Amino acid sequence: MSMLTADAPTTPHWGKALLGVALVTAAILAIPLVAMQFTPDVQWTGFDFLAAAILLGCAGLVLVWVMGRLRTARARMAAVGLLGLGFLYCWAELAVGIFTDLGS
Repeated sequence: MSMLTADAPTTPHWGKALLGVALVTAAILAIPLVAMQFTPDVQWTGFDFLAAAILLGCAGLVLVWVMGRLRTARARMAAVGLLGLGFLYCWAELAVGIFTDLGS
């Protein structure tokens, strides 16, 4: 017999969520790490990995939190879209400095 009832909230278990975000972040960061072994075109420093880990980790945690809060598919899609745009903006800004000189 399950301990969950129909009235139980559907919020994620944060321990599993943190582990999932950490594993996905590590998997994504493994891509440039492996690429650095095969080509001189990819030259990341420790700061690059740290910045990417923070950006990916924060985006993942916000995504988990938003998915636990919003109920409708339309609201979730809108939130994922806004989060994706914010992520891409921060990534581009850190990479090349589109509007500021952070990436320069």
